[in-house]
Amino acid sequence: MQIQLTVNGVAHSVDVEPDIPLLWVLREQLGMLGTKFGCGIGACGACTVHLGGAAIRSCILPAVAAAGAPITTIEGLSHAVQDAWLAEQVPQCGYCQSGQLMAAASLLASNPDPSDEDIDRSMTNLCRCATYPRIRAGIHRAALALADSAPQEIPTETGDQDPAP
Repeated sequence: MQIQLTVNGVAHSVDVEPDIPLLWVLREQLGMLGTKFGCGIGACGACTVHLGGAAIRSCILPAVAAAGAPITTIEGLSHAVQDAWLAEQVPQCGYCQSGQLMAAASLLASNPDPSDEDIDRSMTNLCRCATYPRIRAGIHRAALALADSAPQEIPTETGDQDPAP
């Protein structure tokens, strides 16, 4: 079956079996090896990508279900979490980090100032090296960077005051 996928802003026409997971299309047909295979059952999160802006586990989503929605992989991510990850020295072995970054970017898109509890609840990706404290620190650092770079609203004067001479 021929489907159209838009990955990192580029349109691709791919021939797929109806039940092939998006992960395998990304890796094997499109050569995007940053998205990792971990468990194959959607539990570990190494395969996390964004579909229409939401973090999803690509190992359990049939590629046909992704047709028509924008897909962002780690290769297309440009986000403050990447700089924060380096500053906090988050990766140890690094295998899960593309999925962790994708999940963190999605979290910050929906919650720009997450608490530790928000992070613990939202970041369900597994890390074999247990860098969870550094992941949390990286998310907080990215949140601060995003807040600092956000356009600031300029207050306007209201009321019946006379303008200054």
